[in-house]
Amino acid sequence: MVETPKALAAERLTQMCAILRTSHVARVEELSERLEVSPATVRRDLSELEERGLVRRVHGGAVSIESRLDEPLFDDKTSLAASEKRGIAGMAATMINAADTIYLDGGSTVLELASLLKERTDITVVTNSLRAGIELSGIGPHLIMTGGTLRRRSQTVVGGLSQSVLGEIHVDKAFMGTIGIALNEGLTTTNTDEAFTKKLAMSRASQVVLLADSSKIGVVSFAHAGDIGDIDTLITDANAPAEFVSKLEEEGIDVVRAM
Repeated sequence: MVETPKALAAERLTQMCAILRTSHVARVEELSERLEVSPATVRRDLSELEERGLVRRVHGGAVSIESRLDEPLFDDKTSLAASEKRGIAGMAATMINAADTIYLDGGSTVLELASLLKERTDITVVTNSLRAGIELSGIGPHLIMTGGTLRRRSQTVVGGLSQSVLGEIHVDKAFMGTIGIALNEGLTTTNTDEAFTKKLAMSRASQVVLLADSSKIGVVSFAHAGDIGDIDTLITDANAPAEFVSKLEEEGIDVVRAM
């Protein structure tokens, strides 16, 4: 791979910051391809940016820390860790039994799961995700849409109005997404109304399954959306840090790594 000349190093760092500002999180391989430099160069650049306090390194990549309120648009998120999300969704689909009633949260990984359920006529799906609702609007599961206020960035309906539906139901399994998951801070997202609806949905489920690729691990966003103890199962990818996985298992949480 041809390296960018040293004279352009400052420009490369600026571009890297811009990518992370837009997507919030990026993998080393993605940055390497977009900037046309080697993974080793990306890692050195990320170390320099971390020393400057502009990014935070996570396993396999980095996240922007310029603002915990930043969140990529829904369509931008679908391209991040796409293969990992497909594997996670496939593993989640195996957990859904005939006659189950499930909740599908917002997020691109949960949308991958929804796409696998289009022909499941033997289940009931409750969701606050516009995209998941559209995906399942044909012949398929019995579909219940929650009420709420539209949050365009995440393509979900959220907030206090969602309680009128979620407060009256119970589901067997809730499949949740998240902006970040950390041992002390728990589940976090960028919007307080969305956090409210996430907490409410989890409280109405017998089993809570979090779908989160490894780039979400260690990320802390603005609004608290649940504690580590609120989840029963984490489905992640093979790059999830072993220490983090061990800590969750010590707390009695099942961790499944999709290959």
